[in-house]
Amino acid sequence: MHRMPRLGRPAALASPRRGALTALLAVLVSLAAAGCEGGAIAADTPASSGQSFVSGSYGATFYQPGSRPQAPAVTGTTLAGRPLSLRSYRGHIVVLNFWASWCAPCREEAPALAALARHFQSAGVRFIGVDIQDNVASAEAFVRTFGIGYPSLNDPGDQIALAFRAAVPAAIPSTLVIDGSGRVAARIIDGVTYQGLKALITQVAAKSI
Repeated sequence: MHRMPRLGRPAALASPRRGALTALLAVLVSLAAAGCEGGAIAADTPASSGQSFVSGSYGATFYQPGSRPQAPAVTGTTLAGRPLSLRSYRGHIVVLNFWASWCAPCREEAPALAALARHFQSAGVRFIGVDIQDNVASAEAFVRTFGIGYPSLNDPGDQIALAFRAAVPAAIPSTLVIDGSGRVAARIIDGVTYQGLKALITQVAAKSI
């Protein structure tokens, strides 16, 4: 998810040149607004009280215990065709990543997510992906390319994403850290970094209810 800088109006341009520049800027702004956002998960409105923005991270939010939105008890089918219920992970910290194979920032963050899933496996942290507006063949190729060992729910119609919008509106890519009681404890809008997400998971583990 990218933001374009606000551009000032150029002074004293000849009329044809000004028209061409105006058209070009309109295209750039349109592309920037689109980014990798899509469907029901595209809104970005932070939940109300109890949140704090993590220093040094442009899109990370930590929710204090007692002010954490309840994660919806979504169910679905994985890319491998198996049923999966988020409720079955209760008692574990869950990292839920919304992604798509066609999203460039999702490709950039994928190695960090795969590595962190391996790093935290012995600590009982579980990772789940939600593949949005995608086809299974492309998504499976993405998983193989980046060595992702955790399951991903197939969400071609944004139904799972829509279920999360009421609790914690997000964008793609985005990542939620859900505590053991099933509440959203942290959120990262845009791509994750290894150190940034690792710090959030550690913080949630230390302050979970």
